[in-house]
Amino acid sequence: MHMISRILRYLLFFLLLPVVVVQAQQAPASNAATYQPPVFKDDARVEKMKALFPAIEKMYKDYAQEKKFPGVAFGIVVNDRLVYTGNTGFTNLAKKTPVSSASLFRIASMSKSLTAMAILKLRDEGKLRLDDAASRYIPALKDVRLLTTDAPSITIRDLLTHSAGFPEDNPWGDRQLDITHGVFMAMLEKGISFSNVPGVAYEYSNMGFAMLGEIIAVVSGTSYQQYITRNILEPLGMTHTGWEYTKVPAALLAHGYRWLNGNWQEEELLHDGVYGAMGGLITSVEDFSRYMAFHLSAWPPRNDKETGPVKRSSVREMQQAWRFNNLYDQFTYPNGRACAMVNSYGYGLRISKDGEGRAYAGHSGGLPGFGSQWVIMPEYGIGVVVYGNLTYAGMSAINWAVLDTLVIGAKLMPRQLPVSPVLQQRKEALVKLLPDWNGAEESNIFAVNFFPDRSLAIRKKQAQDVFKKAGKIVNVTELVPENQLRGSFILQGEKAGIEIYFTLTPETPALIQQLDIKEVKKE
Repeated sequence: MHMISRILRYLLFFLLLPVVVVQAQQAPASNAATYQPPVFKDDARVEKMKALFPAIEKMYKDYAQEKKFPGVAFGIVVNDRLVYTGNTGFTNLAKKTPVSSASLFRIASMSKSLTAMAILKLRDEGKLRLDDAASRYIPALKDVRLLTTDAPSITIRDLLTHSAGFPEDNPWGDRQLDITHGVFMAMLEKGISFSNVPGVAYEYSNMGFAMLGEIIAVVSGTSYQQYITRNILEPLGMTHTGWEYTKVPAALLAHGYRWLNGNWQEEELLHDGVYGAMGGLITSVEDFSRYMAFHLSAWPPRNDKETGPVKRSSVREMQQAWRFNNLYDQFTYPNGRACAMVNSYGYGLRISKDGEGRAYAGHSGGLPGFGSQWVIMPEYGIGVVVYGNLTYAGMSAINWAVLDTLVIGAKLMPRQLPVSPVLQQRKEALVKLLPDWNGAEESNIFAVNFFPDRSLAIRKKQAQDVFKKAGKIVNVTELVPENQLRGSFILQGEKAGIEIYFTLTPETPALIQQLDIKEVKKE
């Protein structure tokens, strides 16, 4: 009898188990069904920006003249396309070849993010892990002596974030661009000098990205150039982008120059090699804008079908701050406005966020004969890119000025998040309950912590006091969400306003766990 009872219990358990599993799997689908991505509310934003383009072109040209750049090409990307290009000067001074948006410049360290993207693509395909030891793919690293005996192994993630412990190697690394695999392996086998222990600090390293190129080659079975070209450049339509300067159309190739003794002196172009993974790409504003648009297209997170060569989530992962660099508390925008800036490094990208909450992702580039930079503002859907053919041409100041001009001049706002259904439901319930809280404990909208944290009596008195000061409520504003489960709204009274701020729990259904009520003085 006991045996039969036990068998029946087991049968009942296994019959119920699929129901539990299905319910667990269905919860995220329910979230996806109700999720609404943030959107731009200003339908005229593009037209407002276009009105600024003539002034922006003048800004770039004035900057090029001031800095004595032989030639400059620039572009502005909005959402998914290149919306404006401009240029000045020459790609070849001897032949007086004018710069165009199709001119091919070597973009130096702007190349790094493509190398990083290739690594993430291989990761997504299950062919490597970011926390794998780099020595797993580059055997020469197994015998490298680290700085301390307790130092951890150098990982792929360390290489991506400039935290492998290598010393900053500009401009030495620039001159290694064309070295071969054999020369690079011999260099590693001879030994590496470390400035730090792996995994503890940011220090810019071209050598680290050359190693990433080697890892791509080992894992993919082809060169990093071929892998990036076939898996990223070609799918994005970047058909005029290459690595070796002798293989691109000579009429479009930008020659590099150095300003020396009051004259432009042509720099010798370097061939492609192992260090191209850190800075060898040759491309145009037209082609690179496609790559910028792809980065912008990763935002916002949404339920749309994937269409790019790499998952949107992986592109967003590249744009996160993985290694802190510095806090620049004296940063000043070109218009003189002081605003502190936090700078970090993502995966092949420099990540910045200013004191006004604006986030930036991009990278500069510098080689003998060239200087460049691209920067995007994902939350605003805009980006700029500029190339110059002068050694280490500094482009950050002009790009900061242009982006600031676009945001302020066009009065741009970031995407606005729609109110999630559950937030709206909780708001409507709160409006009915306040200020007397009648039936609050039976309403089933409050989490288990809510009244133990602050009793109903205390909450009731506080609400009634604030409502008394506000007077008759004449309007309830729209809820302003911070995310799917947090937001605030205003009850506008005859004498004052009342701000209602609340947050919801992670359970399903999400319940109110925190509620703050405060008076807002009338302006």
